[in-house]
Amino acid sequence: MLRLIYRAAWWIVAPLAVLRLLIRSRKERGYREHIAERFGRGPARSASDLAPLIWVHAVSVGETRAAQPLIEALLKAHPEARLLLTHMTPSGRATGIELFGDRVMRSYLPYDSPAFVRRFLRAWRPSLGIVMETEVWPTLIDECKRADVPLVLTNARMSERSYKRATRFGRAVREVFGGFSRVLAQTLSDAERLSALGARNVAVLGNLKFDMSAPPELIERGHSWRAAIGDRPVWVAASTREGEEALVLRAFASLNVPDALLILVPRHPQRFDEVSALVTSMGMTSARRSVWAPKPVAAGSGADVPDALPPYIQVLLGDSMGELGAYYAAADLAFIGGSLLPLGGQNLIEACAAGVPVLIGPHTFNFTQATKDAINAGAALRVEDPQDLARGLRELFNDKPRRLGMSAAAAAFAAAHRGATERTVSVLSALLEGNDEA
Repeated sequence: MLRLIYRAAWWIVAPLAVLRLLIRSRKERGYREHIAERFGRGPARSASDLAPLIWVHAVSVGETRAAQPLIEALLKAHPEARLLLTHMTPSGRATGIELFGDRVMRSYLPYDSPAFVRRFLRAWRPSLGIVMETEVWPTLIDECKRADVPLVLTNARMSERSYKRATRFGRAVREVFGGFSRVLAQTLSDAERLSALGARNVAVLGNLKFDMSAPPELIERGHSWRAAIGDRPVWVAASTREGEEALVLRAFASLNVPDALLILVPRHPQRFDEVSALVTSMGMTSARRSVWAPKPVAAGSGADVPDALPPYIQVLLGDSMGELGAYYAAADLAFIGGSLLPLGGQNLIEACAAGVPVLIGPHTFNFTQATKDAINAGAALRVEDPQDLARGLRELFNDKPRRLGMSAAAAAFAAAHRGATERTVSVLSALLEGNDEA
């Protein structure tokens, strides 16, 4: 009964979804492009293209970046195959273009209605489907099973909070999770919760995000920015969410570290102007990376060389996409957003891999194990509120040996957990070759 209600609801919601896309496009124009793809229409493979197709779904920017090492490994392991990358957001699609160019095909994932999903599957004829982390769409799972397309939930995570919500649906949720061909979990806790929800063939393979690494030219770009900033204490507030920037700026105002510079990087690009106005309203001087620094140069052609950042600038707004690695390379410390408010946190692994000590708020239920392990390794420090954030930053800026020790611990922590990509490719390759016993 729940399934019938769910499917009927999509027929009602679909026209409203287009209206929502148009409304969202006022802030991010990409939402009004490729709308037909969201109904399973648009590009399709030619009938003569008989190569196996590996389809990877990464909803937005974070999932796309997490999928990068996996996609690169799949392209290398299966040069005979084609690869389709689907998204739900324009920023995710833009990230896919930036990372892979024309090496992959791309489309938006259709809305979760049988007619739209069937049209999508007929158009692309995937040999294997891979969805990242928490992307569970009941109709998509049903239709892949009906079309005999193995569908794998990869880098899967299931927080205690999400697990409790899912159990309210009883048998229906077990049927949904039982439809995956494989579930490749990040941690044992994730695997246990997913199994309890009905997932079959569950394996613990680790977190793909540990295998992410910033390209050398991006690190070089960050170092050139740091040279232009000069010998100032620098911290980055990365992937901040709505309502959180005000808390971060409040912490900065009470930091009391002379000449400190905050690099503020909102998670969503449509909010850059809003956050810039907030900084000004709080009486702080700022510059925007897009204005201050040169445009990114082509890989291998040298680093950007911006003019010196004026010493009176207090906040550098990171209003660019795909440069988080450069911001980390320019910073002494990193605060990871989405964690001062009950939003579940964001990925701290990229900062650790860059050797940057991490401060993170109390709300990290989407990254429970990685956060716990980073704290235990001495790579991260938990803070409870803006005042505690200011205190933690101040202590680390004033204690260089401790800060350098955390930096070494962060790099070691990231290095120790690598290898999930290789294990995941092994399982996926066996499925692609028709070995169900993988």
